Amino acid sequence: MASHRRPVRVTVLTAAAAATAAASLGAVPASADPGATPAATRAAVDRLFEEAEKATEGYNRADEKADALRRTVSQAQDALARGQERVNRMRGALGSVAGAQYRSGGIDPALALLLSSDPDTYLDRASALDRVTARQSAALGELRRELRRLGQQRSEARTALAELEQSRAEVARHKRAVERKLAEARRVLASLTVEQRADYDRVSRTGERAGGPDGATAEALPPLGDLGPSRAAAAVLAARSAIGRPYVWGATGPSAFDCSGLMVWSYRKAGISLPRTSSAQRYAGRQVPLSQAQPGDLVTYRGDASHVAIYAGNGQVIHAPYPGARVRYDPVNMMSHVTVTRV
Repeated sequence: MASHRRPVRVTVLTAAAAATAAASLGAVPASADPGATPAATRAAVDRLFEEAEKATEGYNRADEKADALRRTVSQAQDALARGQERVNRMRGALGSVAGAQYRSGGIDPALALLLSSDPDTYLDRASALDRVTARQSAALGELRRELRRLGQQRSEARTALAELEQSRAEVARHKRAVERKLAEARRVLASLTVEQRADYDRVSRTGERAGGPDGATAEALPPLGDLGPSRAAAAVLAARSAIGRPYVWGATGPSAFDCSGLMVWSYRKAGISLPRTSSAQRYAGRQVPLSQAQPGDLVTYRGDASHVAIYAGNGQVIHAPYPGARVRYDPVNMMSHVTVTRV
């Protein structure tokens, strides 16, 4: 199952990939041309939203990696605690033997070596092995193996912790990229008149949509009864129930979503676990032609699959469009490079 995460938290790209992404995201100018036409201004806002969405996908990948690393670090710490407890028990048992020997006339030098901070020193002196019992020798061998295992676990935990710290930095970097692009988009939108902004909300990114600003309605779509109690129908019904909820980047519901987060939430309601990012969701099943799309299919857009929706039937999809917009219906061909994936 995909886990529920807070809206603002991200798997980690490699440092080189993240740096490349951050550099490309910073390449678009922040302000609108005062003399630009409304159409040019809309195009500028669309470009900024698209870049913010790509940065959001990077953020989601980094967040997914950070979550996995947090689990790894937690497991490593638990293993270290258990290993240290085993070592302490072994030392305690061997110490009891040494105490008994001391009370009976003095501790055997070999056993003193056994209890030293470096048991390897003892085993390396094979000539001393005949001074302890076979049972004590076996116990010391197990202690040495346990100490080596503990050292390896400490090394692995240090590595995982260092990687987690790096991933946190990558998360913060992607977060800054998203927020920068959204701030730029808000500045450009602020340059529009009320009428121009209404026009943008109506036609931007999707072209003229049948059904007016709110897109299609559930009543205009084919009934899902023909699909029976299928998981695809359950996913569409879940997405329908999210209509009107706001887009919030990094969010996976239930009160807000980004585009891939809406898919994760909808399919989770249907008992299906999806990858967190839209680029991974493109390959979460088998691809079918657009002409054969069925309700419940995933529909990804652009060459990098940086946007995703769920096919609702009758040429419509349900998706979380962009910041400032709410989950809604739009035409399935609203963007370029359409890929349909049947989960």
